[in-house]
Amino acid sequence: MLSADRQPLSEPSPAAAPGGDHRLVIATGCLSGTLEDKLAAAQAAGFSGVEICEDDLIMSPWSPSRVRDECAARGLSIELYQPFRDFEAVPADLFAANLRRADRKFDLMEQLGVTTLLVPSAESSVAVDDDSLAAEQLAELAARAERRGLRIAYEAQAWARRVKTTAHAWRIVQEAGHPALGLCLDSFHQFAAGGDLGGLSDVPGDKIFHVQLADAQRLSPDAGRHHRLFPGQGVLDLDGFLGQVLASGYGGPLSLEVSNDVYRQGDPRYAAIDAMRSMLALEELRDAIRPAGLPPAPRLGGHMFTELAVDEASALEVTRTLASAGFVHTGQHRSKPVQLWQQGSARVLLNLMPERAVHPATASICALAVDSADPQASARRAERLLAPVLPRSRRPDEADLCSVAAPDGTAVFFCRTDWLDDFVPTGAVHAGGELVTGTDHVSLTESVDDFDHAVLFYRSVLGMRSDEISELPAPYGVIYRRTASDPDRRVRINLNTVPLRRGDWGPTVPNPQHIAFATDDAVAAARAMRDRGAPVLTIPENYYDDLDARLPLSPELLAAMRENSIMYDRDEHGEYLHFSTAIVGGRLFFEFVQRIGAYAGYGAANTAAVCMAAHRRTRRMAPESRRDYSLAHLTALSLSPPELVEAAAEAGYRYVGLRMTRVTTQEPHYPLATDPALMRRTRSRLAATGVEVLDIELARIDPAGNPRDYLRFLEAGAELGARHVIGQLPDPDFARKTDRFAELCDLARPLGLTIDLEFPSWTETPDLAEAARVLRAAGRPNAGLLIDLLHFARSGSSLAELRDLPPEWFHFAHVCDAPAEIPATQAGLIHTARFERLFPGEGGIDLRSILSALPPGIPYALEIPHAERVAQFGAKEHARLALATTRRLLDPTQPQVHAA
Repeated sequence: MLSADRQPLSEPSPAAAPGGDHRLVIATGCLSGTLEDKLAAAQAAGFSGVEICEDDLIMSPWSPSRVRDECAARGLSIELYQPFRDFEAVPADLFAANLRRADRKFDLMEQLGVTTLLVPSAESSVAVDDDSLAAEQLAELAARAERRGLRIAYEAQAWARRVKTTAHAWRIVQEAGHPALGLCLDSFHQFAAGGDLGGLSDVPGDKIFHVQLADAQRLSPDAGRHHRLFPGQGVLDLDGFLGQVLASGYGGPLSLEVSNDVYRQGDPRYAAIDAMRSMLALEELRDAIRPAGLPPAPRLGGHMFTELAVDEASALEVTRTLASAGFVHTGQHRSKPVQLWQQGSARVLLNLMPERAVHPATASICALAVDSADPQASARRAERLLAPVLPRSRRPDEADLCSVAAPDGTAVFFCRTDWLDDFVPTGAVHAGGELVTGTDHVSLTESVDDFDHAVLFYRSVLGMRSDEISELPAPYGVIYRRTASDPDRRVRINLNTVPLRRGDWGPTVPNPQHIAFATDDAVAAARAMRDRGAPVLTIPENYYDDLDARLPLSPELLAAMRENSIMYDRDEHGEYLHFSTAIVGGRLFFEFVQRIGAYAGYGAANTAAVCMAAHRRTRRMAPESRRDYSLAHLTALSLSPPELVEAAAEAGYRYVGLRMTRVTTQEPHYPLATDPALMRRTRSRLAATGVEVLDIELARIDPAGNPRDYLRFLEAGAELGARHVIGQLPDPDFARKTDRFAELCDLARPLGLTIDLEFPSWTETPDLAEAARVLRAAGRPNAGLLIDLLHFARSGSSLAELRDLPPEWFHFAHVCDAPAEIPATQAGLIHTARFERLFPGEGGIDLRSILSALPPGIPYALEIPHAERVAQFGAKEHARLALATTRRLLDPTQPQVHAA
């Protein structure tokens, strides 16, 4: 199997021109970049011509004649120059100035080699309501243009001062009666002005000088200037619009004029390919101009498989969850580290060496496979629609599968069932009845930049139908959803995006994905999965109370749904029962759905919000089956607190420890207690990732120290949600340091903090015995001991004494390794502790003996600073490697996932 990120674009062959003279053209204003960038993108996407927008020419260092030559060299005609604004129905003095301006533009057009000038209806407040004057002035402009072999295309703008509709513009053109004056028809303005196709049928084809196409989700001046879409991405009846235009006998170019802020900030190559793809799909609707070489979309038979990119950590969670949901590992790929898990006709592939990059401990959907009636035709269609074909390595005896890349990099395979022969049966069989019958749908989250691209891709390449945008309420902002499905609804793909994100507080799962499996009995499936230990997402009681108030459900059904966290919806066609697992592998969950009757939706609008809130609660709960790890700040001290939180989340830590005071003058300082902006950013990242603060450091009280100096430090720790505070006592006076430690405990206790005493071997509290003496003398309930494996080993502390201490003293441990040889000097001890600790298993510390003497289940904070590794790999990768290495050594009871 294969997955890939968005591939670099090759230069596709230009799209074959459709029947007749309908050249495919794109306005440079659709695309981002300089004029040079835009022309290159238009050529690469296969357009035969462009509209040159005035601003693009003004910004270009190329002369108009150079632009003409560059376009010719690229095989691009220049079909239109635009816009020439606010010309008609103006006072005499302004009209004279407009004619002078027009003469200069005609000079420019001759140098460009373009013959048509777009004149949009006037927006200026000085334009008067006088059609005869408008006709007279436009006729004069057309006469001047005709003398130079040029012509004028007059366009009605929906937001113009007076001429807003095609019918109105056509009356003025008729009154002017000049052969060099005609209309430009723009689909957006056509629908925005009247909401229908009124006026089009009255215009003969020889008076339509230019046609511009754009789609939209809504009709407003703001949408027209900022949010137009390519055909097929919105809701306008472009098929009907184009049908009337072609029925008139129009034989000129079909051009895209799509003003969209997202496209004008993105890579112009991808936008141009989407533009061409949209035009080819639109033409396919009209037999008269069916694109040459575009096979019809073969019929789809359903979801063949969904492939997940996993690493060893995420695979553990995914396989455990699949097994508890009744799936069985039925096959192993002959030559690749890919597992086949199956139940009914639902198939999930786990790829442990995907082409696509995998964030540590994260599972993600990297490929979809659909059952195509003709996989080769599907592939030819995809390639004709400019979808990047993905290379795939295979042995001669393995299935030759066709796959292309979706805009977000997801691989889409077209296949039958021959690929199953590539898997060696494991011999595993289902122990009982199957709970799942097949795959109902797959749900992906796109970036706002890729959302419209993805909709168009699935609609055009797979021949699917897309519904209108749904706005779903959510705890952290609205979500947009569009669904693509084949005509038989055998393949369903949900696409979601967050249209607006401001600030960095967004405690959602990053880009969540889920696979929804079909079941014939949601209640029985949920009960069976719970019995098998599946992590079924818990839905709050308030949801069922509201459901009971809204719908007359049977008490038995409501009780069963409440007991098993099953959600419900219904419409006039049928009913829908569904439940989900918790998040597994960082961003993925599984859903199980039962459709009753002809219900075709995906649940009530509020269910997404209910599930998001439930996922948020679940992520904050400690997992029962795995040890919790914390990333101590000293391991990656070059990272600021927000960066440390991000690194911990990506690597799979549950906690972080934050170093809020400076211990040496050389180390970086992060003053969370006194920097509100840093505090705000850190709290935002904690909320967004679900990572929590385990401890803060360092309360270091020397002979001159005062515990009250740490009050703001403690309050800041409480504000961050910390649980523990690391303290040190470099003071030789036992009574004094004990009193001050007790006072620090008293300051921390109302804030819900413990004070955990650490005993570096070079300080005046150098070992376990002295530290225990302080705790006994202080006698505070929130006092604790922090066992740092390095300090314990270097101090020669007693394992027997450690085992005899009260278990409630120990809240977490600092885990690391170090060379067996102990440095002979204090400077050597300090240097090793701060710059040369080793990953567990690399050194000579008896880790297992020390850890076995501690209470079971306490978190392990990895404090493993290593200057050379951080310099070589970077702090984030060092933190990831630290956790991966530690887990392999210290979590041997976890089931292992083998590549083959």
